[in-house]
Amino acid sequence: MENVSLTQTVLPSIQIFVGPAQVIKGQQVLSESGVAIAHWGKRPLIVGGKHSVAVTRETLETIAKEQSLELETAFYNPDCSEASLKQLNKKFKSHKADFVIGVGGGKALDTAKLLAHQRNCPIVTMPTSGATCAAWTALSNIYTDAGAFQYDVGLSHCPNLLILDYSLVKQAPKRTLVAGIGDAIAKWYEASVSSGHSTDTLTIAAVQQARVLRDILFQKSEQAIADVDSPEWQEVVDASVLLAGVIGGLGGANCRTVAAHAVHNGLTHLEAAHSILHGEKVAYGILVQLRLEEMCLGSQLASAARQQLLQFYQTIGLPKNLADLGLSAITLQELQTAAEITCQPQSDIHRLPFDVTPDQLMAAMVSTQVPIAQKITETVTND
Repeated sequence: MENVSLTQTVLPSIQIFVGPAQVIKGQQVLSESGVAIAHWGKRPLIVGGKHSVAVTRETLETIAKEQSLELETAFYNPDCSEASLKQLNKKFKSHKADFVIGVGGGKALDTAKLLAHQRNCPIVTMPTSGATCAAWTALSNIYTDAGAFQYDVGLSHCPNLLILDYSLVKQAPKRTLVAGIGDAIAKWYEASVSSGHSTDTLTIAAVQQARVLRDILFQKSEQAIADVDSPEWQEVVDASVLLAGVIGGLGGANCRTVAAHAVHNGLTHLEAAHSILHGEKVAYGILVQLRLEEMCLGSQLASAARQQLLQFYQTIGLPKNLADLGLSAITLQELQTAAEITCQPQSDIHRLPFDVTPDQLMAAMVSTQVPIAQKITETVTND
């Protein structure tokens, strides 16, 4: 038989991290998840913020007694940053931990996931709000200690276990779910652009799921925000925390963030924006992306989509402009700084099917509520 070179016959592997190995969701499910948690080790390091750790401490200590676990707690501080990870690695080693439990919102979970990735150990995620899909994804975003976005890190796998306890999420401020809706709905507006003309089966599936996600949020968000005991509330939490993660898992590199998240990343470099939630900045970024499509392509579809979103944002309380974000007092120089950072060569804004300059981006950022598409050469003015 003729010898065949393996390098000629083996196709390059493509890794797709669709989702966590196990998802447990429901009311009061954390207290019932002891066996599932203990499956991953005996010496967990709990990583989170002080509030999130406090609201789960009693239940986790009970589980620890029942399952003979040796718990230790560490707080990510001041952000999901390189400095935080350095300190957490020391804590992990000193405790001789064998897995990580991440508790909290997006930055806490990103920190916990990245720590587990660095230590090559299992990770359990427990979201305490509906603000992001971080509990699902194989990705962590790194910030400076001051909260400015630096870069993202692709992880070796999605979480080993995700526990979505609705009784915990219900305790979070309403604003966090509104922000989560803003972050999740961006999946459609970004994935439908970044996927291009791909014929890949999973990419097509991801984009169509993004459309479904958008429609669920359009239909159910108002009632969900009004009543945390309604079926719509649970459906919207599932959409923001779980389904949004599914889309990224299926689509992978073909369904990446585009201008909406790029604008978020640029805004994080402004001190005045540090109190604004991730999903609030992303929601505003969607409007900026659509405005760019109007200005640069003359897209009437983008104009119609923007007007639809403006009505939706008005209904549920997402920001429609810089003033709504609390940034009406920033200077032109600060806005230019954010625009220049957003347009850096490595930025995801360049996934748009046209070139964008900082001046064009500034024009879009201050005109997210203009009623009709206008030319790129328009004067930069506030709404």
